[in-house]
Amino acid sequence: MTIEILQTHKLLAFCEAALAERYTVHKLHEIEDKTGWLAANGARIRAHAGSGVQADLMDKLPNLEIIASFGVGYDNIDIAGAKARNIRVTNTPDVLNDAVAELTVGLMISLARRIPQSDQYVRRGKWPGGNFGLLSELTGKTVGILGLGRIGKEIATRLQAMKMRVVYHGRRQQPHTPYIYYDDLEDMARDSDWLVVIAPGGKGTEGIVSRKVLEALGPDGYVVNVARGTLIDEPAMLELLQNGGLGGAALDVFVDEPDVPEAFMHLQNVVLSPHQGSATHQTRDAMGALLVANLERHFAKEPLISAVV
Repeated sequence: MTIEILQTHKLLAFCEAALAERYTVHKLHEIEDKTGWLAANGARIRAHAGSGVQADLMDKLPNLEIIASFGVGYDNIDIAGAKARNIRVTNTPDVLNDAVAELTVGLMISLARRIPQSDQYVRRGKWPGGNFGLLSELTGKTVGILGLGRIGKEIATRLQAMKMRVVYHGRRQQPHTPYIYYDDLEDMARDSDWLVVIAPGGKGTEGIVSRKVLEALGPDGYVVNVARGTLIDEPAMLELLQNGGLGGAALDVFVDEPDVPEAFMHLQNVVLSPHQGSATHQTRDAMGALLVANLERHFAKEPLISAVV
């Protein structure tokens, strides 16, 4: 008898094929009567592959043993609910560090040098009317990193190669880390030219980059968000970008993505990206392989590779 698992969202073709080779996979997102199907079949499900699992779904899967999440962030999984039901949760850390770090640096250079805007300047035939203008660079600037975890450290290493001074803020100071630690985010923003947001999402960090933090960053400061849109007070950021209170923003994530506030579209001091942090073939394949490997480990009763709980 094969093990039955549940998907609630589409996964990569490679990942879906690997799951189908090993398990009987039910794709809830393709079933019209989801409530009826869960009532009739939920007790047979032993694993969930994907993310976005809340307590109400767990209740409909009484024999669920593991949630193998596709992604490093797990703020869209009810971790407390999983613990209470003795459900294991895994994620896919490390394999996406380089991809996210590369995009972060790319966004920063794109914003500092207005690369998307200068591309349009040439395409629209404006160059014969005059040069695009002088802009900024990263060299010699101070970057404050909010969240010096695995990805944050990769970003820091790359920005040091860009001759930037790195400082950081997090829940606690990290020993043996060669960067200055700030225990107050507002103070760090005030002393920084750039603020890179790469902390975990969830209730504990919601709105942590407040209006006061953005105002401390100031009219010459830039904010980069490659974490979750909820970490920044988005309306305040938009207002400050419009009135000159904030120099610029490079954003890969938004509060209500994929719905982005229309006002962002009319600003020249922003670079916008559609949540592309880990979106490379190499990284997504590695994430899918790790998801499958965690499921294999679980059902073989072996230690999980990347357990959250």
